[in-house]
Amino acid sequence: MPESYEECLAACLECMRACNTCYDACLQEDDIKMMVTCIRMDRECADICALAAKAIQTNSPFAPQICNLCAEICEACGNECKKHDMEHCQKCADACFKCAEACRQMVHN
Repeated sequence: MPESYEECLAACLECMRACNTCYDACLQEDDIKMMVTCIRMDRECADICALAAKAIQTNSPFAPQICNLCAEICEACGNECKKHDMEHCQKCADACFKCAEACRQMVHN
C-alpha cells in the first residue's frame, strides 16, 4: 500500500474517533439545541471516514471517489466544529482538517 494510502487510512480512523467523541460530548452539553448541526456533521463525518477506511483497506476501485467525498465532508464538519469553543469540538475540527488533507493527498498521488 502506498505511503499516502497509509497516511489517509490513519487519518480517517483518527477522524472517525474524534467525531464519535465529539458527538457523544455534544450530547452532554447544556445547550444541546446549539449543537444540533455539529452532532449531525459528526455522524456524517464518522460514517464517511469509516467507509473511506474500509475502501482503502479493501483496495476498492471506488476509493478515490469515496475519499474525495470524505475530504468534502471532513472539511464541512471541521468548519462546523470550529465554531464551538469546547475542547472536543476544537480537537475534532483539527482531526477533520487533517483527514481532508490526507484524503486529497491520496487521491492526487
